[in-house]
Amino acid sequence: MFGDLVFEVIPAVDIKDGKCVQLVQGKPGTGSEYGDPVDAAERWVDSGANRLHIIDLDGAFKGRQKNFDTIRKIVEKFDVPIQVGGGIRSYSAAEKLIEVGVDRVFVGTIAFNDKKLLKKLVGSFGKSIYVSIDAKAGEVMVDGWTKGSGVNVVEACRKFEAVGVGGFLFTNIDKEGKMEGIDIGSFSEVIGATEMPVIASGGVSSIKDLDALKKVGASGAVVGTALYNGKLDFNKAIDMCSG
Repeated sequence: MFGDLVFEVIPAVDIKDGKCVQLVQGKPGTGSEYGDPVDAAERWVDSGANRLHIIDLDGAFKGRQKNFDTIRKIVEKFDVPIQVGGGIRSYSAAEKLIEVGVDRVFVGTIAFNDKKLLKKLVGSFGKSIYVSIDAKAGEVMVDGWTKGSGVNVVEACRKFEAVGVGGFLFTNIDKEGKMEGIDIGSFSEVIGATEMPVIASGGVSSIKDLDALKKVGASGAVVGTALYNGKLDFNKAIDMCSG
């Protein structure tokens, strides 16, 4: 728990080619489709979600947002906080999201490539700016998880904490979408490296995973594939969260 932040179980609504999808390790052509993203968002809100996690996968792969209109529809339709990432590589892209009511904006590539822009974003939007730390074998990946940054996760946390971001989204790419459970050691390493809130993502597939993340101090966990294929019961996950 960080201040008034309580551990949150956050359903993922990842968008690619206009559909809700869940990929394996973020690789195009893997995973499964789950219909209209707005319908997917409604499903989780109706089930009790207090926050939604939206990733514009087309934006992440192509370097600029592609699904802004769909994201706006979701923000306008549902009265829950929305956090968004994927393809946010400019000030204007972040500003558009904040203006339509997005609660948290995740930036990854620009955080590593343009420190001046990151500082400008934090200066304008404060704690609404989170940095995505997406790691493979301990190295932070950028450009839609296709390129190594040469920076390890601990270095990244310390570097961006000093800028004043709101927190971090840490994704363990090695486990993402594989339904094998989490590598709790990787999350413990990141959480232990910063005083900022850390949202965990990658491999969450059971109540046990959620409980472990809560115990090591994560501020929340993004859950995708395990919810969509029914391996993880969302109502039980919410009960665990509030317990």
